[in-house]
Amino acid sequence: MASPTCSLWFFVARTDLPFMMLTIPHIVKMCNFPFQEKVLAIDTAALSGEKVDRPGIGTMEDLRQCAQTLLHKGVVDRIVDFNYDSRYQERLYLKHFGSAIKPTHNYKGYPILGSIFKIEECQSDYLLHFDSDMMMYQEPGYKWIAEGIDLMEANPRIMFVRPMTGPPTSDGKFFESDMGKLNPQGFYEFKYFGSRLYLLKCNRFDELLPLPIIWYNEYRQQFVKNWPEGMKTALNIWTGKGKLDSWEIMVSEKLKRTDYLRINLTNPRAWSLHPKERSPAFIAALPSIIARIERGDFPAKQAGFYDLIFDLWV
Repeated sequence: MASPTCSLWFFVARTDLPFMMLTIPHIVKMCNFPFQEKVLAIDTAALSGEKVDRPGIGTMEDLRQCAQTLLHKGVVDRIVDFNYDSRYQERLYLKHFGSAIKPTHNYKGYPILGSIFKIEECQSDYLLHFDSDMMMYQEPGYKWIAEGIDLMEANPRIMFVRPMTGPPTSDGKFFESDMGKLNPQGFYEFKYFGSRLYLLKCNRFDELLPLPIIWYNEYRQQFVKNWPEGMKTALNIWTGKGKLDSWEIMVSEKLKRTDYLRINLTNPRAWSLHPKERSPAFIAALPSIIARIERGDFPAKQAGFYDLIFDLWV
């Protein structure tokens, strides 16, 4: 039987211009996996929410030029735009949410439609998603993606896989508010989802649908806050008003209602980091940070922490 196929997908928007030409080639290099294809998906929508105030926002022309550079260098194999056709959105939302809601992004400006677009448009058995600001290390000769696929093929309860979050500690512990449940097969089990980095089996994700629709609870009319989610959904369809909570919150809620799991691998030979920093000092230091990560080097006090602690790296 043929081995399962896997594609790598990235999101990019104008807010990613300060770092994407460093982080995306770095992620592809570290993954070192025979992907069926590597796809760069461009969000062409107007910025909204907190994204509007991000530093270093460029133009759509700048973004397309960077995307073409990555394509010409072979870092990615294909470039696609999010499909914002209203009929396409209605079809996908009916499948994924059971309702033709209106918002394409959540209250922060993160793409909801784009998140499900890539799953629907992926042409492989498995999809690996990275937000374009992520960083990771993988030891030569090890392939965490292959390990994740093997685990998912053997265990139908696993819906999402991540590598170790943060560089390894000496005792294998990590520092999150929810430590998860250690499985002797070599992973931690969780009932909540994170959308920055995940490996999933595309047709298995269909088993999780439809997702619950969860609205961000800020309304000018105070009485609306206490309405059931179904009434808020009806209000949105009727008026077009209201803001969605995060897609990862909705996926997490469905995980809690089912037997499915998200897992983090415990193998210290691969680990990921997420930078919250966006300052000019961070962008200037990013090449040296990436170089250290690719060597498997990190400040001792970063061990066990998924969010990059910038002051430790400079």
